[in-house]
Amino acid sequence: MSKPYVRVAAGLILDSRGRLLLGQRPDGKAWAGWWEFPGGKIEVGETVEQALIRELDEELGIQATQVYPWVVYVHEYPKSIVELAFCQVTAWQGEPHGRENQALDWVDPWDIRLDESEHPIAPGGGSLLPAATPPLRWLRLPTRYRISHIRHPDHLDSWLAQLRRELLYGLKLVQFREPAWAGSLDALHAALQDTLALCRQHGARCLINSCHPHSWWSQADGVQLRAADAMHVLQQDTRPPGWLGVSAHTAHDIDCARQLQADFVVLGHVSPTDSHPGSPALGWDTFRQLAVTAGRPVFAIGGQSNDTLDTARLHGAHGVAAMRGPLIET
Repeated sequence: MSKPYVRVAAGLILDSRGRLLLGQRPDGKAWAGWWEFPGGKIEVGETVEQALIRELDEELGIQATQVYPWVVYVHEYPKSIVELAFCQVTAWQGEPHGRENQALDWVDPWDIRLDESEHPIAPGGGSLLPAATPPLRWLRLPTRYRISHIRHPDHLDSWLAQLRRELLYGLKLVQFREPAWAGSLDALHAALQDTLALCRQHGARCLINSCHPHSWWSQADGVQLRAADAMHVLQQDTRPPGWLGVSAHTAHDIDCARQLQADFVVLGHVSPTDSHPGSPALGWDTFRQLAVTAGRPVFAIGGQSNDTLDTARLHGAHGVAAMRGPLIET
């Protein structure tokens, strides 16, 4: 007998301090006593955003005014399969209170230990629902992804100076990607080492693009696989160590990222760029249609900067990735 398939809108409600609101399932409901993200079933004819706004009013007495679609994730429970459309809620009217007699708690997501047990424990005690673990991991992923564009050894000092400024102002995720490098392989490896050292000095992660020698991959904090390389890795069944990003342009690429259990996807190019002359851009509508199938955070790439971050998030992106343009306000 097949399990019922339930579509749910779930809100990660984040206040100005970065705290996350959790609700405890009351007695009489399945999984009573477990902590969850507020939300509920999507009714026929409702969009995800409409369902979430309605549920937050019914559960918490608040009117959400800023809702970002985020990740659609499917979790199989013993008696049902639940499709969870996670959204980030960053602005609302009213004061959250348990209108269904459920306890509420504001928690720092970083205080929740994700690696000690199958079911993470909330800071105040009590387990989180199994489907809550992936979003807590995703919240720790930065929203800005800087990609190197050095090209020549003479430009290395300029790149390191730019990178240092952005790291000082909070940049936490970098990709070393130099397919057009004009110097020697030794000079390229030295540039990688300088970039890694600077990122680690500032507590940032640096991934290496798979266009570079495989023997270098383990030196970085993870690997960003090109779409063709991701297919090869999938066929070889050898997932690289550390963080794993997959570059995607099509639904097939995203399916490959899901099978590899990538930590995130970089999808584009969204807008026309000099780096892809004559190649049609996805546009935001197609971007959102593809992003919703990824099952994990998606970065928008192609014409992106700090100025496009809000637009990207409104179309289902976790954040933006760019080689040029300001990613961090300095």
